Amino acid sequence: MESEQLFHRGYYRNSYNSITSASSDEELLDGAGVIMDFQTSEDDNLLDGDTAVGTHYTMTNGGSINSSTHLLDLLDEPIPGVGTYDDFHTIDWVREKCKDRERHRRINSKKKESAWEMTKSLYDAWSGWLVVTLTGLASGALAGLIDIAADWMTDLKEGICLSALWYNHEQCCWGSNETTFEERDKCPQWKTWAELIIGQAEGPGSYIMNYIMYIFWALSFAFLAVSLVKVFAPYACGSGIPEIKTILSGFIIRGYLGKWTLMIKTITLVLAVASGLSLGKEGPLVHVACCCGNIFSYLFPKYSTNEAKKREVLSAASAAGVSVAFGAPIGGVLFSLEEVSYYFPLKTLWRSFFAALVAAFVLRSINPFGNSRLVLFYVEYHTPWYLFELFPFILLGVFGGLWGAFFIRANIAWCRRRKSTKFGKYPVLEVIVVAAVTAVIAFPNPYTRLNTSELIKELFTDCGPLESSSLCDYRNDMNASKIVDDIPDRPAGLGVYSAIWQLCLALIFKIIMTVFTFGIKVPSGLFIPSMAIGAIAGRIVGIAVEQLAYYHHDWFIFKEWCEVGADCITPGLYAMVGAAACLGGVTRMTVSLVVIVFELTGGLEYIVPLMAAVMTSKWVGDAFGREGIYEAHIRLNGYPFLDAKEEFTHTTLAADVMRPRRSDPPLAVLTQDNMTVDDIENMINETSYNGFPVIMSKESQRLVGFALRRDLTIAIESARKKQEGIVGSSRVCFAQHTPSLPAESPRPLKLRSILDMSPFTVTDHTPMEIVVDIFRKLGLRQCLVTHNGTVLGIITRKNMLAHLEELTLRAEPLAPPWYYNKKRHPPSYGPDGKPRPRVDNVQLSLEEAEEEEAEEEVRLLNRIAP
Repeated sequence: MESEQLFHRGYYRNSYNSITSASSDEELLDGAGVIMDFQTSEDDNLLDGDTAVGTHYTMTNGGSINSSTHLLDLLDEPIPGVGTYDDFHTIDWVREKCKDRERHRRINSKKKESAWEMTKSLYDAWSGWLVVTLTGLASGALAGLIDIAADWMTDLKEGICLSALWYNHEQCCWGSNETTFEERDKCPQWKTWAELIIGQAEGPGSYIMNYIMYIFWALSFAFLAVSLVKVFAPYACGSGIPEIKTILSGFIIRGYLGKWTLMIKTITLVLAVASGLSLGKEGPLVHVACCCGNIFSYLFPKYSTNEAKKREVLSAASAAGVSVAFGAPIGGVLFSLEEVSYYFPLKTLWRSFFAALVAAFVLRSINPFGNSRLVLFYVEYHTPWYLFELFPFILLGVFGGLWGAFFIRANIAWCRRRKSTKFGKYPVLEVIVVAAVTAVIAFPNPYTRLNTSELIKELFTDCGPLESSSLCDYRNDMNASKIVDDIPDRPAGLGVYSAIWQLCLALIFKIIMTVFTFGIKVPSGLFIPSMAIGAIAGRIVGIAVEQLAYYHHDWFIFKEWCEVGADCITPGLYAMVGAAACLGGVTRMTVSLVVIVFELTGGLEYIVPLMAAVMTSKWVGDAFGREGIYEAHIRLNGYPFLDAKEEFTHTTLAADVMRPRRSDPPLAVLTQDNMTVDDIENMINETSYNGFPVIMSKESQRLVGFALRRDLTIAIESARKKQEGIVGSSRVCFAQHTPSLPAESPRPLKLRSILDMSPFTVTDHTPMEIVVDIFRKLGLRQCLVTHNGTVLGIITRKNMLAHLEELTLRAEPLAPPWYYNKKRHPPSYGPDGKPRPRVDNVQLSLEEAEEEEAEEEVRLLNRIAP
């Protein structure tokens, strides 16, 4: 009902009219009516999408893989639409790679025929570098535009520059001769809203007026952002990284990387950041860059007609997105490799590096922050770290892991609850409520009122002689006669203690609001809020260690390094380590995160503390659950995503997972030369399967190939229009030679060209861990299960995911070892002396396992029996 209402209200754009089911909870809007669930029928019963043509592999009982390249018999005129994919289907990587090899061979064979063919060959060879260059240029330009606009609109909540309306607060006071060192942010050209409206710069009236205008602008920006998303581009909400990971794994989501999504996400990202919500723009910038890569790929036939090749461009685009988000080109390449990419060949690594380089160069040329740096919070520390500091660094890693585990569980629980309550049906109201609560609570605290990036910059900054922040309000040594970079550790003043209390309140506020903000229907990234939480905690710990070393410098842990008058503790370094630890706890990134942080801050010397904190954070987080936040949202939305980092250790066979099951209808099959056009059309109309095995005959059940529902429909419609004599009683032939027919029979329809003659098959006794590994490495969407050449069933990617969910829900987890004493553990062996079945760290009851094994044996014997 909600989807119908939104359709009539103009909610759908481009391909959104294909969405008809209920809402999901994370990146796809509730109003868009999208849910990917294991119980849906679109990809479930037989396959995730269309089936493969090209290189296939067949596994025998012995485990050997025989590779055979099969080029189909092509029609004189290709049938338009055959071999393409529908929305919310999965691509076939094997077929796409085969198509690309065939295209490459065709171009190479013609390039010596003429100068024009040679030009086309060169254009094809350089198209990959051209498309990543365009993607890098567009990503860098859009990132610079977003940074400049977000800074200006953030300062608009506090006031306006009368001399130049397009200047933010800092730029407005650059050219003023009336600023002082202590009040460098005050100049006559910049007017607060209280000064403009009531003519007061100080006093209770001025504070209240600025408070009201702050809330007004925050609500206005948030309302405009969610309205634009809802009306024009539902896919523009969220960070987009879970969907990017799913798309890069081969899933099709039409419109998610389209021009409308790019335009609306760019605009609403500025509005969402300026509204003061606890979110960042770094994650959505990856989505923006992938939109650019997808759009530019359509300019080159090499990528526009091949979904697998297009995903190479998207991998490079995601690297460019992180490059401009953090000013970290190398970190962007590693992020694409470690976190989002599913298929990452060596040439994609080179092109990702080049795209990140181009994007960073463009952003540096724009110089959005006015500091000749790629990022806002570039810092340089003048003091090395010492060995005893590894202990507080590891404590920050523990905090980051605990924060990550808490956030993932709390945010997923809230998103799941949002989907099941009436509140989730009103995304605009939810955004307004969250923005109102955020603005009301954030304004009184100067650290929550700050833009989150500005807050991180202040927390990272070391206290030098020119710093006027309250975090640097130390009691100075009156005997110091010169200004030096390495200021010795000093006792904290009243400003530092006041700042610590404010930071503690800001930490609690950020933790709570980030849980409720991530997943609302505006562009919302998680990198910056997580880094802010870690930076706050790290700065507090850093100040505590600094004061401890100052007052107890004679302790054995401080005695060697922290002498009187020495500068041994840098609180800003602790903020940097805490930021990395909290971001690692949420995303479970490791290598790419360390590289991003040292590129982000210039702290190359501090790689060891960063590595220690990040690894500790990951270990602590993994103790509570191995999923990162993006994997958790992928599972929440039900996307058919097989995580290559997960280990499949369940003791099940292919026969346990294949369809059909006992309660399902029999397997729908086609015969190679005994069916008519009407028979096939009736089977298509009466079933919801997306593909059909083709067998020799009903008696033999020997496998011939695999035909797709979509290809069958298109081929039959095309034959009726273009071939004379094709009627409902025409015999359909999948064999190479047409069987002899009576003279009065209508003309037969040959459909061998759409038949996959070498579908991937496994036996019914193949372990599922091998099947899962094959699916991951070959990018398959389905494989047929056979027994001595007889077709038994089929396994799809969704079948495997549903089976994993079923095992997780059905199994009884063992209690932790510290909870039970030894004699209460279930015995490892049953009363018959046989080992009890185990799934992961889970022990199934003996009776249940034996009952299932007996039922499966009877079922298979019945199927095989003539």
